[in-house]
Amino acid sequence: MRMICYSFYYVFNSILCLLLFNLYMSEEVIELSPQNSAVSGFKEESPEHSPSERWLKTSKIAPFIQLDIQSELIEQSNPDYLGYGYGPQTPEADEKHQALQSHAITNTEKTYTVTRRKEKLSSILLPLSAASYYSGVSPEMEIVESCQTTDKLNAYLKARKDDVNAGVPGKFLHAVMASDGVDVGTVASIITYSFFLNLTSESDQFCTVPIININRANLGSQVELKWLLDSCHIDQSSLIFADEIDLSYYDLFGSLKIVLLKGSKIASKQEKLKHAVVENFHCRKGETIYPWVKTVITAEECSCCTAIADKFVNYSPEILASKSFSKLLLAGILLDTANLRDPGCTSKDKYTASLLINGAGRYGCSGLYQLLKYKMHDLSSLQVPDLLWKDFKKWIGQESGDSRSVQIGMSCIGISIAQLLSRAENIVEEIRRFQLYEKLRALIVVSGYFTDEKNFKREVLICTESTKLFESLLFFFDFNASRLPLKPLHFPGLKKNEMKAYEIDKVTSRKIVEHLIQEFVGIPKA
Repeated sequence: MRMICYSFYYVFNSILCLLLFNLYMSEEVIELSPQNSAVSGFKEESPEHSPSERWLKTSKIAPFIQLDIQSELIEQSNPDYLGYGYGPQTPEADEKHQALQSHAITNTEKTYTVTRRKEKLSSILLPLSAASYYSGVSPEMEIVESCQTTDKLNAYLKARKDDVNAGVPGKFLHAVMASDGVDVGTVASIITYSFFLNLTSESDQFCTVPIININRANLGSQVELKWLLDSCHIDQSSLIFADEIDLSYYDLFGSLKIVLLKGSKIASKQEKLKHAVVENFHCRKGETIYPWVKTVITAEECSCCTAIADKFVNYSPEILASKSFSKLLLAGILLDTANLRDPGCTSKDKYTASLLINGAGRYGCSGLYQLLKYKMHDLSSLQVPDLLWKDFKKWIGQESGDSRSVQIGMSCIGISIAQLLSRAENIVEEIRRFQLYEKLRALIVVSGYFTDEKNFKREVLICTESTKLFESLLFFFDFNASRLPLKPLHFPGLKKNEMKAYEIDKVTSRKIVEHLIQEFVGIPKA
């Protein structure tokens, strides 16, 4: 009987404490709200609103809440702690680490803002989570974090943009750029590695600038990249693109120093600047290096972002605690390694991805990867020029029997030629404008898509500036019909002798088309 009384007493006290705690917390939450009023615009018992919205209404929290949290990310009480699972170090290593920390970001102030989600995620196959169980697949509300690291990165980008606009007086232009390509991993590497070089530089004679090796107007075609930069709160107006800086001007006066990422050779369009290369970062073993380059860091990992994250771990690991910064690096790793499943993915790639897991968000690494892949193949918001530029290459060569050089471009799209032609009323003019902008004498649009019957089809649209070049190109393809058998497709509105569509009458890799174009312009096989 006494045991029953004691049990009842403890249960009663627990319930009472819980009620008092809930009352206290509800008062605290209301105090945090900028306005002590309910969210307006919600209807009672409306099935159109998610549980998160109904929760906001019942708890009387305003729709936008900001909380400032000052946190020490390095345990000052333990001098051996270096963060991220690193054990005790030697006194020499600890002394070196403390010296580096004097220049690093030691405190991180984070601001969390609850906002309405801008997009629907219901069409994306995301992994299940506890949040999706309670709030559905696409909750209306999301928590956005901003912190000192992100602010410092944006301040650095803006300062360097101002320096470039001023002509970088009295300094060397230390340009960080990739040999080729503008994928997520490449852009993330350029931004973060230039930021690292700026933080660790011991000389004030260098103006370290990240350069994205495409024109700014073409950023819109990289949907997944633009989405990532937006979600990581990167100030895109402070980024410097290839058409916004004249590198040859700095090279003329001997003030250009280039750090080349993810390759040993500079892009062909910038071949004249190759003597300005002073460092190769994350180039593959066995690649031919320019003989005058002394600083060469070969790739031991699959992703360049892994190597850069490792440098931040050794220099200032608390920088990686920023959700936006870690998300930028993690996205590069996941796409470079096909969600850590690529055969070339190393244990270091996987380990680094686990360190950056904070950047993955509520759906984890697989969820972030699926979001990026969805954005990569989402063509709904792209205009015709963006669609043509999304996966674009071009070659310059000499057409036989013609004294002029021929410049041919190839655009690969994930929709049928019929869908492309129906994308705009003046589609022929749109394609012609793209040709003129890229200075192409011929454009070949290679389409690859699945039919409703799940059969893969490939089609091509050949566009040339003249009838003579069209006939020459078509004759060359007919001569190689065993590799590229073409069957005419008829669409109204196309100029018969300058623009025509064909179906490739067998399963063909787009590499076959690429090799044929190279042969046509006289580029020898590798």
